[in-house]
Amino acid sequence: MDKTNTKKRFSVKVPHTLIIMFVLTLIMSILTWILPPGQYEYEAVEVEGVVRNLAVPGSFHYIDKSEGNPAGLLDFMSSFHKGLIEAADIVMLIFLVNAAFGLIIKTGAIHGFLGALLRKFSGKEKILIPLFFMIFALGGSLFGMLNEFNGLVPIFTGLGVALGYDPLVGMAIVTLGAYMGFAGSIMNPYTVVVSQSIAGVPIYSDSSYRVLIFLVICITAIWYIFRYAKKVKKDPTASFMYGIKSEHAFNKDELSKYELTSKHKIILLIVLASLGVIMWGSIKQGWGTIELTAIFLLMGIISAFVDGWSADKIAREIIEGSKTVVFAALITGIARASLIVLQEAKVVDTVINYLASALQGIPSVLGACGMVVVQTLIDFVIPSGSGQAAVTIPIMAPVGDVIGISRQVVTIAFQFGDALSNLLWPTGGAMVACGLSGVPIDKWWKFFLPLFGILYIESFILTAAAVLLGI
Repeated sequence: MDKTNTKKRFSVKVPHTLIIMFVLTLIMSILTWILPPGQYEYEAVEVEGVVRNLAVPGSFHYIDKSEGNPAGLLDFMSSFHKGLIEAADIVMLIFLVNAAFGLIIKTGAIHGFLGALLRKFSGKEKILIPLFFMIFALGGSLFGMLNEFNGLVPIFTGLGVALGYDPLVGMAIVTLGAYMGFAGSIMNPYTVVVSQSIAGVPIYSDSSYRVLIFLVICITAIWYIFRYAKKVKKDPTASFMYGIKSEHAFNKDELSKYELTSKHKIILLIVLASLGVIMWGSIKQGWGTIELTAIFLLMGIISAFVDGWSADKIAREIIEGSKTVVFAALITGIARASLIVLQEAKVVDTVINYLASALQGIPSVLGACGMVVVQTLIDFVIPSGSGQAAVTIPIMAPVGDVIGISRQVVTIAFQFGDALSNLLWPTGGAMVACGLSGVPIDKWWKFFLPLFGILYIESFILTAAAVLLGI
């Protein structure tokens, strides 16, 4: 009798994303019956020319249970509708940015550009990964650019496939690049400037250490992308996206045949000019998602007219482009439901107070690492960088004084907790990136979680080192 040893592969089936969001919201709803409602006092303070509502240290107090609203069955079920309304600006961004870039892609300008790029770097395509990654990372680190890059996510998703990898590689170049820039912010106006101003430390102080942080985490992320890309190149079935059709995929052989025509160059100049306007508007005029979406849509329409399209064709293609991201847009809004139930029950400040209190009385090095954890958890309920700084830094800075952590280190811990967890929590930027790239959130988690673990350990080491170095 022939004896053979067979190995059985055990795999855990990840539930549908809607089920994950449903269960998460259910858990948060249950917590609203357990946690007592409470709140901080807030005061309007001008921070670097912007009036922000800052939490007053030591002002937390519990409020009467009647003032809160524990989530009943109707509250739980209606939270999904409310989540879509609250996230309407992001939902519309996903719809309209995809529609706008769908117009540009169908003009052939992107195909011509990528074809020229592939011919230029033929045989050395790998250099494109660190090259573009660092462009996005520097944009995030120096200028706080994030939403400005959203429109490029579909293109780089396709580029990842064209280079012989998969959509995750292309998405990671943009998304990891921008968020590593935020985690290693050197001059970011939304995290560095706001957090240092509130903490009362000189603006842009200790920049040399921030440069070190930036380099360490960027090198780590680039290595991780290369590692995954090499594995996929060698064996396409190793891709987490294997068997999943990507709406943004480009074929390398077909792309190489595309020529970059004069009309294509004009369209690309329109795209470049639009990105420049968006950068100016975000930095100088304080534009938000609505204005950015308007520029992206205008960019797509003008580009289509340059290519000779009729108004009817543009309208039809906008509808077609929006159809491909219906689920992604919906799930982005639905993910907000878990946050809605906590806010309506008025337990968000209670959670923040519990977490801040947990740091009292522990050694400074452990306390600094604990602050990273606390900021990570708080980021689930306050995913905005500047918004999180406004609420947490006034509370965490005095806590740091008590346990022997400098206020500079408090801002560094905030930076790590805010940026890294935005790529993890469904209430953060990960959902937007997945929506724009067409990558299911569970596939992103499968790709990102090992890197998150590595970066998290690095954040502990770098934060603890800052304490030991007296920064």
